Parts: sequence; C-alpha cells; structure tokens
Amino acid sequence: MHIGEEISVSSVSSGSDPESNTGARGGPHGQIPESYDVFRDPWGIPHLRASDELGLAHAQGRVTAFDRAWQLEVERHRAEGSSASFLGPDSVVWDRFARQSRLADTARLCYEAMEADDPATAAWVRAYVDGVNAGLAAGAARDERFARTALAPSPWEPWVPLAIWIATHILFAGFPTKLWRERVARALGDETLTLFATDGPRIAGSNGWMVPGDRTTTGAAIIAGDPHRFIEDPGVYQQIRLSCPDYDVLGLAVPGVPGLAHFGHTGSAAWAITNAMSDYQDLYVERLRRVEGEGGGEGEGGGTVVEALGPDGVWERVARHTETITVAGGDDVEVEVLETPRGPVIVHADGDPGAESGAGGGTQTLSLRYPPRVRRDLGFAALPALLRARTVADIDRALDGWAEPVNVVHAADTEGGLLHRVAGAVPLRHPANRLRPVPAWDPEHAWQGWAPTPAEPVQGFAVMANARGIASPLGVEFAPPHRADRIRELLSGSGDWSPKAMADVHRDTYLASAEPLLALLPGFEDLTPAARELRTRLLAWDRRMEAESTDATAFAALRTATVRRLAADPVFADLAGAPAGPAVFHPWLYLVPKIGYALEGLLTTSLVPELDRAAHVRAALEETAAADSADTGTPWAEVHRLTPWQAVPDPDAPEWPGLGGDHDCVNATSSVPGFTDLTARASAARYVWDLARREDSLWAVPLGADGVTGTPHHRDQLPLWARCELVPVVTDWARLTKESI
Repeated sequence: MHIGEEISVSSVSSGSDPESNTGARGGPHGQIPESYDVFRDPWGIPHLRASDELGLAHAQGRVTAFDRAWQLEVERHRAEGSSASFLGPDSVVWDRFARQSRLADTARLCYEAMEADDPATAAWVRAYVDGVNAGLAAGAARDERFARTALAPSPWEPWVPLAIWIATHILFAGFPTKLWRERVARALGDETLTLFATDGPRIAGSNGWMVPGDRTTTGAAIIAGDPHRFIEDPGVYQQIRLSCPDYDVLGLAVPGVPGLAHFGHTGSAAWAITNAMSDYQDLYVERLRRVEGEGGGEGEGGGTVVEALGPDGVWERVARHTETITVAGGDDVEVEVLETPRGPVIVHADGDPGAESGAGGGTQTLSLRYPPRVRRDLGFAALPALLRARTVADIDRALDGWAEPVNVVHAADTEGGLLHRVAGAVPLRHPANRLRPVPAWDPEHAWQGWAPTPAEPVQGFAVMANARGIASPLGVEFAPPHRADRIRELLSGSGDWSPKAMADVHRDTYLASAEPLLALLPGFEDLTPAARELRTRLLAWDRRMEAESTDATAFAALRTATVRRLAADPVFADLAGAPAGPAVFHPWLYLVPKIGYALEGLLTTSLVPELDRAAHVRAALEETAAADSADTGTPWAEVHRLTPWQAVPDPDAPEWPGLGGDHDCVNATSSVPGFTDLTARASAARYVWDLARREDSLWAVPLGADGVTGTPHHRDQLPLWARCELVPVVTDWARLTKESI
C-alpha cells in the first residue's frame, strides 16, 4: 500500500469535517499539513485558496468529495466495472464492457508510467486523491442515496482519476459506429459505408467560438461556447476556482479529476475545447483458437491457452483471466477477459471466446486498440501546466503533450495572442481502419506512429462546432455544418461584441437542417385539405425551434412520421432487426435513430435510388395532418422536455423543464427524431470568457454546484440554464462567503 493510500484510509474513517482548512497530503515523508480556505459565491460555487499547488489539489479533491460524494463513487465504480454491486442488474452491461476493455488496468498502467516519468504530476494527482479520501465520509453522510443503495464509500487509489477520465471518454470517438458501418455494408453494399454519416446518438459535440479584440467592445478577445453531453444529475461539469501563490484559475472541472482540463481562465489567458470528431480507436477482427496441452498462464487452467492469428500468419498468445461482477439483487456474473497483442477483446464470436472464430458465420470477435493503452499516457502533465499558463504560447506548449480525447482548442490571452489547434493522439494507419473492423492478421492495418496535430491562424473570428474544418484530416464522420455556419452568421452581424451579448448566440434556435424535408412539400398534388393546411403552415414557419412555437411541434411530428416510414421501407429490411453483440453498443445500431439523425442526407443522397423519398414524405404529411397527436396548439417545450440520467432515479423530483432548440440548432438540445421528442443531451455547461476583465465572464450549468438532491444549490441554475441565461463569474474575494471552520 502506498503511504498516500494509508493516510487516505485514516482520513475517511475519521469522519473529519471536509470544510476544515487543514488537510493532509500523503507523500514519502508522511503527513504534511496544508492550509487552505474555502469560499462560496451566491451560487454555492467553491473558490479555493491554498498555500501551495499540492495543498490546492488536496483542497479540490476534498471539497469535491464533500459536494459530490455520490457522483464520485458512481463514477469510480463505473470506471472499475463494479457499479452493479449497488445499482443492480441493469448496470451489468456497462460493467462487463469496462472490465473487458480494461479501463481500470489501463489507468493503473498510465499512473505507473507517470510515477516513473513525471513524478511531479503523479504527486499532484495523488494530492487530489488524498483530498477526495479526506472528504468522502462527510460527503456521503450528506446524501441519502448511499443509505438507499447500501453503498459505503471506500478509499480511492491514486490511479482512480485517470480511470474516471478514460471511462468518461472511451466512447467519445464513437468506435461503435464502425459496427454500424459494417452492418450497413453487408446489407446494402460497401459503397454505402457512410450512408448514415452524421453526428449521431451518444456522440459528444460542442459549440465554441472566439472573437478577437477588434470585434469586441473592450478591445480584448472573448471565448464562448458550450459542451454538448448527456445531461446527468449531478452535472458532468463542476464550476470551481483554484488559487495559490503560483496561479488563480477558474473554470469547469470534471468531478473526480484534478485541475481544469477543458475550460479555464487564468486571468491573463483562457482556453476552451470541442470534440475534434477524430477517429483514433480501431476495431480488429480476431481469429482465435484454443490450444490444449501447452500449460497455462495466470488465470488459465486445465493446460489450455487461447491464441490469436497475428500478422504474417503467426499465432500469438492471448492474455486470459476471469473476473466476477457482484450484482445487487442478482447473481454474480463471471466475465472472461481476453487481450490480444492488438488490445482487449470486447466482442466474442457467438459468445465463445475459446472457439476458433473470425472466418465467417456469426458475430465477429473484435479487439479494441485505443491510444492510452498503447501509449500508457493520457497527457495528464498538461493539466497542471494549463493552470500555470500565462499566455497562449504556454497553453500551446502544454497541449503538445495532450493525448485523450482529441480536441479542437481555442485560446486567447491579454496580449492579443490567439490559438486555434487540434490536440491529442491520433494513430497513423491504413484508411480502412477508420471505416470498419479490419483483420488483425493483415500487417497493413498496424499502427505506424502518430499523426501531426493541425493548427491554423485565426483570421476574423474562429468557430468550432464539430463540423469539417481544422480536424478534417483526422476523422471520417463530422457534424453537419449548420451549427458552425449559423454561429458564423450571427457573429458576422456585429463588430461590437460584449460578454452579455453572447447569450443571444447560445440561445439561437434556427434549424437549417429542416430544409431538405420542407423542400419536398411544394411538389405534392391532390393532398387532403388538412394536409394542404399543414403544408402551408410549415412552409410559412420561420424554422426556429423556439420553446413556445407550435409550428416547431408540428414540424417535429412530420419529421417523426417521415423517419418511421423510411425505416419501414423494404430497402432497409436487413438493418431493421434487433442489434447483435454486446448491449452497450446497441445505441449506435438501431435503425430508427440512425435514420433520424441522418435524415437530411437520406433525403438527398443518390446511394439508394430505390428509396421513394417523396412518397414517404407525402404519406407522412397526410399522417401528421390527420393524427390527433399533432395538436396544432402544443408548444414545443411541452413535448421537448429535459430527461437527465440519474444513477438512482428520484421519484419525488420536480418536473424537468421544457426546452427550446434541437439537435442541429446552436441551442443544441437533442431529441432523437423518430423515437422521442424528449431531450437527454444538451449543453452540459455554457461559458463566456472575457480576456479584458475576467470578472465580466459568465457561465452556467444545467443544475447547480451541489450534487446533493434537495440542497439549495442543487438545481438553482436550472431555470436560468433552460432559458440560456448565464450567471456572473465572481472574482473579488471580498464578495465571497468564507466557509465556517
């Protein structure tokens, strides 16, 4: 046991007050007291001030544990593949994937490499973990969900923040889309591989824009935007300020991870990111065989080993062991964990990992190759470096070492410096690797080093919204251009931007992707009177998905009917069945959502000439006009309601608000066209960083600063967030309330 872990155990068991200004940092010389102060602004957002960097990391961990103990423990168990032990059978699907893809083991390897190669960053992460351990007991005592699920918090190990980071981003690049493309190619032919290419379900996106000083009221740059993720309760981003003699930085942290990886303002410099939509994870088709009588390795019995066919026809040893998932309210589940030289096996052919496979027939055996497991590095050295950044050049240097995930970055400083670049690790390999699973035994599909990360000068303003652009050489599927184009259009309308005016960009609801569907309507003849009336109404609609708009509701009803009719067309019959393989990948593999998100392209593509689009849209128009469900007086917000994910649903929670916006709006509140008008994915935070006066910056999160249900700051930002309003950033320590000690 590390000394730091030993200290953490005593801290958790002591039940000491996590708001005390004396923490304990574990290290090679034992306990070292660190002094820090905790302040709160009117929104309950923590502002931390410590005597040094390690004490500040300890304070961040401790206060985060006090505010969000339940969230931290849920994320830790998900990263370790043990969440079913208190959440029950529904969590087995994820736990199985977490174990088979070796998330926790990868985090351990990355942390061990960090300890060896970068002990300063390792000590910083360890200080944060010791702070978490010092605050968990008191944080858990605040939250009844621990008692309800019989979950007792347990001490974290130093690698846990890395595991949470990996688990949060393992599906970020959307490698399951390769399973869908493979399915499409088998059903419709290889030429249709990218037929459904678009920003689809369960892919994280973002908006971001940077306005240089010559277009602002202050003469200094403004950076603004919003990350789009599944909305969770508690929220996935934590507003926080971190101050010590070396720096004073505020921004959005990922609970369970030290520092401010994605969005921060140091006073003289600021940065923000969006998903680069790069492809940096590969699926390999593996041929496995069981060999008898050759002894056994760790976890192998009976003299049996498993081998995989590698490049040049060489059979290679497969690491193999069994793990057990404990399930609350259910039987334990054994999981076979296999790893070939390519990576962990995440799909077993026909459920039998020991049978020879991959030569045809049923489900393929697939291994996953992803950069952190190959490199044993997440780029965490960038995190403390970003906190210390004073200029754009400092930020640029810090991000040269970034690895996971791959992001597009905007940065600016008070000296007029501007930065627009990609940061992250993307392997160089055969183009086919990006499209679909590739044969492990073919040497041309091996990784051949790492791609350079593009950068480009900022001319005028810079926009990043997951569309094709600076990161195009690194990806396959990108978001439609509508959000990026609309942001550029809005920014072009003024040369005098202020931080407060940026809220108007955040809330914009214009839906440009409605055009291909609406464009078909004028050509229909012999419609019923109700259908003609609906057509007239929709063609006159301003194409804004405003919360109070009844026309937006009518359009969504037409879109839903169109998607469902297209999905029922015989041309897609081989794609309409239930997905095969592990259930964790099924959200990428259902036909109706895929058509819903790709509708714009499907209505204009020539790849499936036998698809009678006009006939389907005409029938959908008649269906919508005749249906009682198409209540012409229903505002969009009544059907387009927020539905956050909760590990343990709160049966007494107040009704979640209705929202304006839609998937391709700047106000990107995603429904799933054809499946539901409810929204589970939206802006996980909004921010406006002012480089002239940091105190004029603005931000908001979907819920609030406190992760405990029913507390004053649990949902106090929600009404403002729903209206795309932001709250002021407070930087004056005299305006903050110091926690009682």
